[in-house]
Order: sequence, then structure tokens, then C-alpha cells
Amino acid sequence: MSDKILVIVESPTKMKTISKYLGKDYILSSSRGHIIDLPKSRMAIDFEHDFEPEYITIRGKAKVLNELKKEAKKVSMILLATDPDREGEAISWHLANTLSKICSNIKRIEFNEITKSAVIEAVKNPRDLNMNLVNAQQARRVLDRIVGYSISPILWKKVKKGLSAGRVQSVALKVICEREEEIERFVTEEYWTMDMRYAADGRDYTATLQYFEEEKIHISSKEEADDIVDALDNAEFVIQSVKSKPRTRKPQPPYITSKLQQDAANRLGFTTSKTMLVAQQLYEGIALGKEGQVGLITYMRTDSTRVSEGALQSVRDYISQNYAAEYLPESPNRYTNKRGAQDAHEAIRPSEILRTPDSIKEMLTNDQYKLYNLIWKKFVASQMTPERSIVKTISIVAEGYEFRSSATETLFEGFAAIDRDAKVKKEKFPELKEGDSVTAKEFLPEQHFTSPPPRYNDASLVKFLEESGIGRPSTYAPTINTLINRYYVTRSGRQLVPTQLGRMVNTIVKQNFADLVSADFTAEMEAKLDRVEEAEVKWHEMLREFYGPFHEVVIIAEKSIEDLKGTLDEPTDFVCEKCGKPMVKKLGKFGYFLACSGFPECRNAKSLSLGKCPKENCGGDVVKRSSKKGRPFYACTHYPDCDFITRDQPTGRECPKCGSVLFTKRIRGKGERVMCLRESCGYFMDILDEDQESTVKEDYSV
Repeated sequence: MSDKILVIVESPTKMKTISKYLGKDYILSSSRGHIIDLPKSRMAIDFEHDFEPEYITIRGKAKVLNELKKEAKKVSMILLATDPDREGEAISWHLANTLSKICSNIKRIEFNEITKSAVIEAVKNPRDLNMNLVNAQQARRVLDRIVGYSISPILWKKVKKGLSAGRVQSVALKVICEREEEIERFVTEEYWTMDMRYAADGRDYTATLQYFEEEKIHISSKEEADDIVDALDNAEFVIQSVKSKPRTRKPQPPYITSKLQQDAANRLGFTTSKTMLVAQQLYEGIALGKEGQVGLITYMRTDSTRVSEGALQSVRDYISQNYAAEYLPESPNRYTNKRGAQDAHEAIRPSEILRTPDSIKEMLTNDQYKLYNLIWKKFVASQMTPERSIVKTISIVAEGYEFRSSATETLFEGFAAIDRDAKVKKEKFPELKEGDSVTAKEFLPEQHFTSPPPRYNDASLVKFLEESGIGRPSTYAPTINTLINRYYVTRSGRQLVPTQLGRMVNTIVKQNFADLVSADFTAEMEAKLDRVEEAEVKWHEMLREFYGPFHEVVIIAEKSIEDLKGTLDEPTDFVCEKCGKPMVKKLGKFGYFLACSGFPECRNAKSLSLGKCPKENCGGDVVKRSSKKGRPFYACTHYPDCDFITRDQPTGRECPKCGSVLFTKRIRGKGERVMCLRESCGYFMDILDEDQESTVKEDYSV
């Protein structure tokens, strides 16, 4: 044994970043995530002995564990440097339990950012394991195992194998399905708006009809709109009021996990899992030329807006050196956390403010640059002064009708200056005063139709889960991934659409496990897990309180749920080329496929056609395939004679110009586009805004 110290982290990337900060007395190694966990094949909870979990070494991790044991024999001390959260604490606990037989001197270190100062400070101040954090993780793990492994077998028996029903996932599925039901029930109504183009100061301006006889006006038909135009024909329009109202827009706090996921989805088109993957890369370290491996951001799983005093001083120095004095507030901006926040870590921010996005752009991937740019700008903006503007509103009246015209003029851009692409509002406004007359030049009635509420996307679902107190920062992305991987939900562009299977599972769970899919109940369980972490509740007691009533509900449900096997199969017009029997549309692990109705005597099965191949003179069908790693892609059935392959998602709709299948494709700078991939066709349709009333622009040019 030597006097060296073994430092164990979770990922090889983090190991590489940290190694350059520690000297020759330290040996770095990686656990590559969890090494010990519950087995996948069985419940593995000892109900007779107070819900004790039966942990095992994860399959395939024995080699990693043996390597760590070998390293442990060479050192006098072990420092566990896993991620600074419940999950990281649990990984350290499992490692400590295993390695303590070899080296008894084991301590825990943690850091919110992977910088030299943070790592050195952590090494100087090792601590004991926080068993409250460990117990909170164990409570969540056991709770979710009990729920999942109690309900899932019922779904396998009654519906089909491979299904699951998790605690948070079931609530998320419920709200997605309920939104779909709202959309289906929605009845579109016609309504009209009325603008007036008027002349003042030798220029034309526009005002919108808002009131009639001081009451909000609603125009429901063309006839009503025409009557208003007739009533206002040759009327005298007089300025009733001219008002100016100052407006102050304060900067927002630096990112917490949920807000980062929402902004990355809305502004960058990232899924929640992609956001967390890229953020993990930025946190663990990126190779920056001569600097070597550098951690660019603080820990990306947090619900706190708190920022260290050192980071506040650094960003204030940056603002004072790069902006005029009025852009820096007299004292740092402080932000309060939302109710129930754990406040375990700082907000997500750059680890070094002088490392601007553009200065390292060439060393980052496109996705890394986009996300880092978002985080960096949000943090700098959070410590700048507010934007000040003035909103001017003119009220124009005639025959009891009131039109309003407004404009915003930015007086001082404040924090908005951080985004140089933002346009400063300096709208021209007529110089008018009360009692002046204006000339109506044209009335512009426009027909509209009410639209149903938008489907959830990653951003809006995360927002709902966060506001409802369901799940925690680390659970949002895995929850959405599970819904998609189980084929309960599919993506249509950015929207999350429940499948027939998802709706069936939701109905079963909602009817038989009402509490499980209750947002209030799930939020209450999250609060209890937090109380376990605060040592206010013992985790065994929490599980006992939950399990008794839940187990009774499971027994009743197993008897009452009807057998629905086969109800998902749909008859088709296809005939089996091997035996001549009809083919049925079945749901498998990766979606629908065609199978012979004569199974098991005839085992003929094939992929379901999603449309005609875009390749010229091919005639094949586009079908869904999966790579060795399980990633979906789409290819032609005539492979290898036809080499068509894409990861763009088919829409299932035919191109109106050439008849091949249309795909959803994201075009840089243009957003999402539904388009034909046949080179000689060129048809496309831009999706301008999925969250509002559908607006599309078609193009048939080549």
C-alpha cells in the first residue's frame, strides 16, 4: 500500500478533466455510473423485513468493480467524487460498502463545478457520506420498484408483454391523453377581428376594434363585420385618449434545470434528453486546445437560482468592463427559489464568465455551442439592469365603437443588450392629442377560427410537471423517454401524441389506480421524499404507510381488469404471401408491423409501409428499422437495390406533387418543415408555429 489517494468519479470524461487539477499523489478511476442496483428480473424487495432492497452487482459491471478493488489495494485513502445529488450519493454509498473491506479510509467529496479551485477545495474538505441523501434515493428507488413491478405484470397479463406503469410516468401520460381528449372534443367556432387603417401626420397607422359601448366586442360572422363597416362608413373618428405608460422588464434568474429544458426546447428545438446529454458534456469537460479538458458549466441538475459570491463578483466585473455603467445594478440581483426547492446546488451558470461562447465556438460541436451560448447569456443578463420602455396607447372612437392603437418604444435596453440579435423597439407613433380627428382610410375585417389547446411538447410538459410538484430535475427527461420507448407516446414534430396503446394503458391505470395518477398524490409523495432527505421522516415508515393501501388496490385491480389481449390488433387488406391468410397490424417493441393472422403456424411478419420511397423509379415502401443500438431510422424495402435511408420522421402523408411520403425535417434557420425528399420534386410546407393556430406556407418549386 502506498500513500496515494484514489479518487473515484462516475464518468471517464469527468476523470480526464479532474486529473489535470490533482498531482501525482492521486489516482483517478471511474465507476461508469451505478455499479450496484436492484436486479431487473424480479421485485427484489424484502417486504417481510421492512422493505429492505436486495442489491446486486449490475450485469456487465463486475469487471469495473474488480478494477476498482485492485486500485483500492494500492492506496491509503479513497475519495468518492460522484455527482452532487441523491443519485451520486447513493453510488458513493454502494462503492463505500464494497471497497471498505479493502480500504477503510473512505470519504466523500463534492463540487458544483469542475474547475481547479472547486476540485482543490473539495479535496481539502472531505466529508462523511450523507445517509439522509442515500435514504431519500433508496426510498424513491424502492417506491418506484414497488409501483412498477406490481402494476406492470398486470398490464402484461391483460394487454401485452413489455408494458410498464411508473409513478411519475403515469401522471405524465394521463395529462397527455387528457389534452388529446380535449382536442378531440373541441368544436371550432368562427370569429372576426376588425382593423382600421387611418391617416395621421401624413402617414398610415393601424388600430384594432376592441369595444362597443364600453363592452368588449365579439364579432361572430361576416354579416356582423359587414354591419359594423356600414355603421362606420363616413363616421367621424375622434381621439378619445392618448396614454403613455412606462414599463420595466426585469431580467430573469439564471437557469434551473426545468427552465433550461424549456428554453432549449422552445428556442433550440432540443428534446429534454438531448438537452441533458449536451449539458452533461459541458459540465464534465470539453477539450479546449492548450487548456486541455475544461468543465464549462456548473452542475446541470438543480432547482435553485442561488449563485456563489465569487461568481457574482466575476460577472459584475465582466459587465462593468464590457458595458456602460448604467447596465450594472448598484448591488447584485438576488432571486428567490420556488416553493419546495431543495436548494442543494447553485443555478446553472458558466464556470468561468470570461470564457465567452464565441471565444470557444470552434472547439465545440454545434449543439454544445448553442446550449452553452444560452446558459452564458442567461447568466450575464440575470445580473444586468432592467429594460425600460414606454407603451403608448391611442383610443379612437366613432358611433360607440372604440379602436385602439399602441406602440412600444424602448428607452433603455438594459439586460436585453446581451442578445445583440434582439431588435430594439422604436415604433413610430402619431403625434396626436385628445379631441383630434383622424381619417379612416380602410376597414380590414378578417375571419378566424378558434383552435383547440395545443398538444404538449417537451417544454410544456416539463413546465406542467414542475409547477405541479411532480418529479424532480433529474426525472423529467427519463420520464418523457420512457413514454416514447414504451410506444405510449409518439412525436409529431415537437408535439407529444398519445398512441392507441398509450390511451389504453392510461384508461386502465386511471380507472384502477386513481391515486397513482393524481397530480396531488404524486406531488405529495415527492414532498415526503424531500422530508426523508431532511431526516424528518424515516424512509421505511414512509413505505409502510404507502404500501398497505396500494397493495389492496393491486389485488382488486388484478381481478377486475378485463382481458384486452388482441384488441390492439387491426385487420388489414394485406394477404400473407406465404399462406394466403389475412395480415393483421400488430404493435411491437418499435411500433406497428404486419403479421400473419395464422400465427403460430405461419410466422410471416414484415414492417408496415409508411409511404412510397422518394427515390426515382423505385416503387418500394419506406419502413421503420432499428440500429444495433436501438436507434430508429427509415429505409426502403428494396434495399440493397435502393439505398434510401434517413432519420427524418415520415408523416404518413403523401406528397401532393409526386405521391411519395412526406417527412418532417428541421432546417437550420427555418424551423421544422414537412417536405418531400425526392430531389426532382421540391415540395415543402413550413411549420411556422405549432403552439398556436396552425400556420403553414406551401411551396411546389424545385
